[in-house]
Amino acid sequence: MNRKLIAIAALIMTLPLGVQADAIADLEAEYKANGAGNFSTAAGEALWNKEFVNAKSGDKRKCTTCHTTDLKQAGKHAKTGKTIEPMAPSINSKRFTDIKKINKWFKRNCKWTLGRECTAQEKGDILAFIKSL
Repeated sequence: MNRKLIAIAALIMTLPLGVQADAIADLEAEYKANGAGNFSTAAGEALWNKEFVNAKSGDKRKCTTCHTTDLKQAGKHAKTGKTIEPMAPSINSKRFTDIKKINKWFKRNCKWTLGRECTAQEKGDILAFIKSL
Protein backbone atom coordinates (compact mmCIF):
# COMPACT_ATOMS: atom_id res chain seq x y z
CA MET A 1 0.00 0.00 0.00
CA ASN A 2 2.75 2.50 0.89
CA ARG A 3 4.59 1.75 -2.34
CA LYS A 4 1.50 2.66 -4.35
CA LEU A 5 1.20 5.97 -2.53
CA ILE A 6 4.86 6.73 -3.08
CA ALA A 7 4.55 5.88 -6.78
CA ILE A 8 1.48 8.10 -7.14
CA ALA A 9 3.21 10.96 -5.30
CA ALA A 10 6.27 10.62 -7.52
CA LEU A 11 4.09 10.70 -10.62
CA ILE A 12 2.25 13.80 -9.44
CA MET A 13 5.54 15.57 -8.70
CA THR A 14 6.67 15.09 -12.30
CA LEU A 15 3.44 16.49 -13.76
CA PRO A 16 4.55 20.14 -14.03
CA LEU A 17 7.60 19.17 -16.07
CA GLY A 18 5.47 17.20 -18.52
CA VAL A 19 2.93 20.00 -18.77
CA GLN A 20 5.78 22.46 -19.27
CA ALA A 21 7.30 20.41 -22.09
CA ASP A 22 3.90 20.15 -23.79
CA ALA A 23 3.28 23.91 -23.58
CA ILE A 24 6.71 24.75 -24.96
CA ALA A 25 6.42 22.15 -27.74
CA ASP A 26 2.98 23.49 -28.68
CA LEU A 27 4.32 27.05 -28.83
CA GLU A 28 7.36 26.03 -30.85
CA ALA A 29 5.08 24.30 -33.36
CA GLU A 30 2.89 27.41 -33.52
CA TYR A 31 5.90 29.67 -34.09
CA LYS A 32 7.19 27.42 -36.88
CA ALA A 33 3.74 27.43 -38.47
CA ASN A 34 4.01 31.23 -38.41
CA GLY A 35 7.25 31.25 -40.36
CA ALA A 36 9.98 30.70 -37.77
CA GLY A 37 12.96 28.52 -38.65
CA ASN A 38 15.13 26.50 -36.30
CA PHE A 39 15.40 28.04 -32.87
CA SER A 40 18.75 29.14 -31.53
CA THR A 41 19.79 29.25 -27.90
CA ALA A 42 22.58 31.69 -28.82
CA ALA A 43 20.19 34.01 -30.68
CA GLY A 44 17.78 33.88 -27.73
CA GLU A 45 20.55 34.73 -25.29
CA ALA A 46 21.74 37.61 -27.49
CA LEU A 47 18.22 39.02 -27.73
CA TRP A 48 17.74 38.58 -23.97
CA ASN A 49 20.85 40.67 -23.28
CA LYS A 50 20.43 43.23 -26.08
CA GLU A 51 19.73 46.83 -25.14
CA PHE A 52 16.85 48.63 -26.83
CA VAL A 53 15.99 52.33 -26.70
CA ASN A 54 12.34 53.19 -26.15
CA ALA A 55 11.30 55.46 -29.03
CA LYS A 56 8.92 57.51 -26.86
CA SER A 57 10.87 57.95 -23.64
CA GLY A 58 14.45 57.36 -24.75
CA ASP A 59 14.82 54.88 -21.85
CA LYS A 60 17.26 52.02 -22.36
CA ARG A 61 15.72 48.61 -21.73
CA LYS A 62 16.75 44.97 -21.75
CA CYS A 63 15.02 41.79 -20.64
CA THR A 64 17.63 41.76 -17.87
CA THR A 65 16.32 45.10 -16.58
CA CYS A 66 13.63 43.18 -14.70
CA HIS A 67 14.66 39.53 -15.00
CA THR A 68 18.41 39.92 -14.23
CA THR A 69 21.25 38.19 -16.05
CA ASP A 70 20.91 35.09 -13.85
CA LEU A 71 17.55 33.58 -14.74
CA LYS A 72 17.86 31.13 -11.89
CA GLN A 73 17.40 34.05 -9.48
CA ALA A 74 14.34 36.19 -8.80
CA GLY A 75 14.07 39.48 -10.64
CA LYS A 76 12.34 42.72 -9.79
CA HIS A 77 9.94 44.78 -11.90
CA ALA A 78 11.63 48.04 -12.90
CA LYS A 79 8.59 50.25 -12.19
CA THR A 80 6.70 48.52 -9.38
CA GLY A 81 9.53 46.76 -7.59
CA LYS A 82 7.42 43.59 -7.52
CA THR A 83 9.41 40.36 -7.27
CA ILE A 84 9.50 38.25 -10.43
CA GLU A 85 10.01 34.56 -9.80
CA PRO A 86 13.01 32.92 -11.53
CA MET A 87 12.55 32.35 -15.26
CA ALA A 88 14.63 29.16 -15.48
CA PRO A 89 12.31 26.14 -15.67
CA SER A 90 14.97 24.09 -13.86
CA ILE A 91 14.37 26.28 -10.79
CA ASN A 92 10.73 27.28 -11.25
CA SER A 93 8.61 24.35 -12.45
CA LYS A 94 5.57 26.64 -12.89
CA ARG A 95 7.31 28.57 -15.67
CA PHE A 96 6.05 27.92 -19.16
CA THR A 97 3.13 25.67 -18.21
CA ASP A 98 0.28 27.95 -19.30
CA ILE A 99 0.24 28.97 -22.97
CA LYS A 100 -2.20 31.81 -22.33
CA LYS A 101 0.13 33.34 -19.73
CA ILE A 102 3.19 32.85 -21.91
CA ASN A 103 1.48 34.67 -24.80
CA LYS A 104 0.31 37.46 -22.46
CA TRP A 105 3.78 38.06 -21.05
CA PHE A 106 5.54 37.82 -24.42
CA LYS A 107 3.17 40.45 -25.81
CA ARG A 108 3.45 42.79 -22.83
CA ASN A 109 7.20 42.43 -22.25
CA CYS A 110 8.22 42.58 -25.91
CA LYS A 111 6.23 45.79 -26.35
CA TRP A 112 7.79 47.31 -23.23
CA THR A 113 11.34 46.22 -23.99
CA LEU A 114 11.60 46.17 -27.79
CA GLY A 115 8.86 48.72 -28.47
CA ARG A 116 6.99 46.14 -30.55
CA GLU A 117 5.72 42.59 -30.39
CA CYS A 118 8.34 39.87 -30.78
CA THR A 119 8.35 37.84 -33.96
CA ALA A 120 7.67 34.12 -33.90
CA GLN A 121 11.39 33.53 -34.45
CA GLU A 122 12.36 35.78 -31.53
CA LYS A 123 9.88 34.07 -29.21
CA GLY A 124 11.18 30.64 -30.19
CA ASP A 125 14.78 31.71 -29.73
CA ILE A 126 14.05 33.18 -26.29
CA LEU A 127 12.23 29.99 -25.25
CA ALA A 128 15.17 27.91 -26.50
CA PHE A 129 17.54 30.01 -24.40
CA ILE A 130 15.43 29.99 -21.24
CA LYS A 131 14.59 26.28 -21.36
CA SER A 132 18.32 25.49 -21.69
CA LEU A 133 18.97 26.87 -18.20
